[in-house]
Amino acid sequence: MNDLNAFVKDEIAIILEEDARRRAANSRTFDPVSGEGATGERFVLDAGGLDRMFLPVSMRAESEVEELMACGSVDALLRKRTGRRVTQRDRNNFTVHFDRLRQLHDFPYWAATRAYIKDKRGGDDVLFILNRPQRKFVERLEAMRLAGKPIRLILLKARQWGGSTCSQLYMAWLQLVHRRGLNSLIIAHQGVGSEEIKDMFDRMIGRYPLSLLHEEDEEYSEKEKRVEWVGKTRTMFRVPSRNCKIKVGTAERPDSCRGGDYSLVHCSEVGIWRRTLGKTPEQILRSACSGVLLQPMTMIVYESTANGTGNFFHREYEAARRGQSQFEAMFVSWYEIDQYSLQLTDSQRADLARELWEGRNVDTAVSDRCQPGKYLWWLWERGATLDAIAWYISERSKYSDHGLMASEYPSDDVEAFVHSGARVFDKYKVEALRSTCVAPEWRGEIDVPGAADVAGRYVGDVERRDMLRRVGFIPLDSGGWQIWRQPERSEGMRVADRYVTVVDVGGRSSKADWSVIVIFDRAPMLEGRGPEVVAQWRGHTDFDILAWRAAMAASYYDEALLVIESNTLETRDPDRDTDGNQSNFILNRLRDVYPNLYARPRSDEDVARGAPTRYGFHTNVATKPMIIGTLVKVIREGLYVERDRTCLDEYLAYERRQNGSFGAIAGCHDDLLMTRAIGLHICFHELDAPRRVAVRQPGVRPQHRPSAFAAW
Repeated sequence: MNDLNAFVKDEIAIILEEDARRRAANSRTFDPVSGEGATGERFVLDAGGLDRMFLPVSMRAESEVEELMACGSVDALLRKRTGRRVTQRDRNNFTVHFDRLRQLHDFPYWAATRAYIKDKRGGDDVLFILNRPQRKFVERLEAMRLAGKPIRLILLKARQWGGSTCSQLYMAWLQLVHRRGLNSLIIAHQGVGSEEIKDMFDRMIGRYPLSLLHEEDEEYSEKEKRVEWVGKTRTMFRVPSRNCKIKVGTAERPDSCRGGDYSLVHCSEVGIWRRTLGKTPEQILRSACSGVLLQPMTMIVYESTANGTGNFFHREYEAARRGQSQFEAMFVSWYEIDQYSLQLTDSQRADLARELWEGRNVDTAVSDRCQPGKYLWWLWERGATLDAIAWYISERSKYSDHGLMASEYPSDDVEAFVHSGARVFDKYKVEALRSTCVAPEWRGEIDVPGAADVAGRYVGDVERRDMLRRVGFIPLDSGGWQIWRQPERSEGMRVADRYVTVVDVGGRSSKADWSVIVIFDRAPMLEGRGPEVVAQWRGHTDFDILAWRAAMAASYYDEALLVIESNTLETRDPDRDTDGNQSNFILNRLRDVYPNLYARPRSDEDVARGAPTRYGFHTNVATKPMIIGTLVKVIREGLYVERDRTCLDEYLAYERRQNGSFGAIAGCHDDLLMTRAIGLHICFHELDAPRRVAVRQPGVRPQHRPSAFAAW
C-alpha cells in the first residue's frame, strides 16, 4: 500500500510539474514594442542609439538593418553615410525612417503602436495588443504572406477572443502600410455586426497618424480627410491617400456582398449564415470572392464558430483540414483563451491533479452536468492547464448536455461541429489508431500489360484470366493506388488466407459516394497481432471498371479473397449513380475469371432447394449492426492497424441516430469506414486463421509499364 501511495504521489508531482511549465509558457513575456515573445522567428538588434529590439527575421535583408548591424550604432551609421558630425535631427529622422521600416515587417508592433480599438471593459480606446490566440492566428497569416502565397484560411473558433477584430486589422495593415490600391470587403452575419465593423475602422483610422497614410517624403495637408464615404448607401468608404476602399456588407443583404475589384475579403460567422432572398451562403461567397486573384498580397478568410454539420462552413472546413482545398484550416480551442481559466491555489491544483489521475480511465459521468474523468484527462493530454480544466468543470455545470457546451467552447475541431446523434466509436480509442497513420510508401497503378490493346473490344474469359496472371505495379505520382506495403512472398513458403480485398461501391459522378478498395494483410495475426491496412484506392468510376480494378488488385496481392459490398448494386438508387441492373451479371462474370470471390454463406434450406450462389457482401438491417459491432470492438481493443487518417475522421463523424440506424452525420462520408467494418468482420469471423504452407514454385510478379484498364 505504501508503494502504491508513493507511486500516486510521484504521478501527481509529474502532473504539477508539467502544469507549472504550461502556465509559464502561456504567460511568457509578450512585448510587442520591444518584440520580445512576438510572433514569428526573431533576431536581436542591439545597436547604440536604439532600444534593444527583437525584430522579424525578414528585416535582416533590409539594407538599413544590415548596415546598422555592421556599424554597431546609429551614430556610426549616420557618420558613414553623411561624412560629417551627427545632429539630433539626423537621429530623429533615422528613428522615424526605421520605425516605418519596422511597421512594414512587424504587424504586432504596428498594432500596438498605431491601431486603437474599443476597450471592452469600458473607458477610453486602447491600442491593440495581441492576445495568445490572436498571435497564433497572425502567425498563420504571416507564414502564408512571407512565403509569397495567397492568404486563404478557414478559422474555426471558440467565442470571445477577437478573431474578427484581428482579421480586420490585419487587412487594414496590408492596405495602410504595405501596398496602395488594395480594396477590402468585409461581410458580417447581420446588420449589427456590420455596424460594429464600421465603428471599429472609424476608431482606428480616426487616431491614425496622417503622415503614415503617405510615403515618407510625400507632401500632404493636415486638413485632408482620412476617409470619405462612397455612394449613398454608406456601406463603402475610401482612404484617398492609400487609393483603397473598404466595403462592409451583410449576409442578410446579398446585394451588399457582390464582389468587385477586391484583394482582401473577410467573411465573419459564416457558419450561421442562412439562405436569404433566394441566395445560399455558397452563392454569396462565390459572388464576393470570385474576383480575388490567386496571387500574393490577396487574402480570403472564412471565420466562424461551428453551427452543426452538413452546412457550407462545415464542408469547407473539413476539405481544408484534409488538404483538399485552396484554404488552410485553423482551430482555436477554449483552453487557448486566457480568460477561460480559474486562478487555483497550490493545494487546489494538487487536489485536481489527483482527481484527474485517479479518474483517467472512468468513462461514465456522475450527472448530465459534468464530464467523465476520461474526458477531463483527455483535456489534460491535449495541453490544457489545471486552472483551465477547473474553469471547464465549473462552466460545464451550467449545461445539461455536452453538445451545448461543446458548441460554445469546443475542445477540438471534431466536437465543435455538434450533432444530435450519439457517436458510435470511442473518440479516445479512435485517436489511439492515429499513431500508425502515415503517408503511403508508393503511389501508382496496379495494371496489366497490354490492357490498352484490348480496351474497347470484347475480351474473353480465357484471355482475361491470363491478364490477371500478369498483373504488376508501376509507381506513378498521379496514380490512384496508395500502397503502404507491397505483397510479400518467401522462397518455398506462403501464408494462406493472408490478404483480403474489400470494395465499397459508390458511383461514377463527382457528386456520388466514393468507391473504395482496401486491402488487409492478415499475416500479423500469426504473431497474435491484428490485420493491417496495406493498400487503398478511392475514386469515382463505373462499377464494371471498379470490379476489374479490384480483381487486378486482389490478384496482385496473392489472389486475395475479393469481397464486394453488393447491397448498393442490388438496390437501384439514382442518387448513388450505380449500375444496379448489371450487378448480378458483372459479379457472376467476375467469378468466371477470378475464382477467389466472396460468396454469401448459404443456409441448409438454400442448399436443399438449389438456390444459386450469391456473390458479394450484402449490408442490410441484419448484417450492418453485426459488422458495426465488430468494428466497435476492434477499435476499442486496438485489434488492427490503420494507415489512413481520413478513415479516422469518418469514425469520429459516425453516429447512431434516434431511430436506431447507423450513418455518417450530414455532410460526411462513411465509405472508408464500411470497407473496414466489412473487411475486419470477415478477417476475424468468417475466415480460417492464416497459416504458413509450402509451395513448389513461388511466383514473382514482374513490374510493367502503366496501361489503360480493359473495358468489360
